[in-house]
Amino acid sequence: MERLPVRFIRVADVQRITPHMARVTFCGDDLADFTCDGPDQQVKLYFPKPGQTVPRLPKPDAYGDTMRWYEAYNAIPEHERPWMRSYTVRAHHPRGSMIDIDFVLHNDAGPATRWARLAKPGDTLGMFGPSSDYSRPVPIGTSIAAADWFLLAGDETALPAIGTLLEWLPEGARAAAYVEVRDAAEEQELDTRGEVTVHWLHRGEVPAGHSDVLVEAVRDAEFPPGSVFAWLAGEAGAVRALRRHLVNDRGIDKRSIDFTGYWRPRLTQDDAPTTEDLADAQELLARAQDLLAEAQATGAPGPAK
Repeated sequence: MERLPVRFIRVADVQRITPHMARVTFCGDDLADFTCDGPDQQVKLYFPKPGQTVPRLPKPDAYGDTMRWYEAYNAIPEHERPWMRSYTVRAHHPRGSMIDIDFVLHNDAGPATRWARLAKPGDTLGMFGPSSDYSRPVPIGTSIAAADWFLLAGDETALPAIGTLLEWLPEGARAAAYVEVRDAAEEQELDTRGEVTVHWLHRGEVPAGHSDVLVEAVRDAEFPPGSVFAWLAGEAGAVRALRRHLVNDRGIDKRSIDFTGYWRPRLTQDDAPTTEDLADAQELLARAQDLLAEAQATGAPGPAK
């Protein structure tokens, strides 16, 4: 039986890479077998509740599948159950059994931001993933390679994933990235071998989640000729608006758009999904089923196991 990817990771270093972005390097024996099969690799992080130095998690060896493990996690009393948040692995350093994860330091601090602001070497989090249970029906590299160019759009919460995607691009691959941040101080150096244009969009003093600068920039953009694969992430409302624009106004096939609403104003992952969230989930499920059926019919690579 394959062991569930439940790990405990320790802080090795913390760097402030911009005024509102912290890069935390994690180490630990549990990372010795960690593998990162591609860009935009997401994991679940578990933050200790007050009074805990290590988050309380069910032992993975006691459960044979992901759903049973999550049932055991949800059965932990709420005052002891760790907060769970989704994050992108920014970098993997296999020689040192270390990974980097970037944290946006929001002004309206939730448990993850509060933890990141005070993080110091030795602090411990739990982590679930990467897991084949949540892999894409078609690897993102396959989707990008099948298009003539690659469109990326997101806010600062999407920057870690955008960074991994641009670093992954092969030489000569064409891409355009539209990234919303507060101001020039939040811009980052993004390495790539591809032919990439990065458009930094400043919302200024407008609170995150209340600016139209990202959506308007993509709407006003002159797209290059050829087929496009689009990757959208960030605040859920902006992602929905971008997706509607690409499908309804640009005529882009829904199967050529990978989208994720990372966050919602005034709501967290602890809150119940909204009607819009449920509609997004249904859309993602339909997209995954269509892509999987297409891959099976054509013999294209499916999700990695």
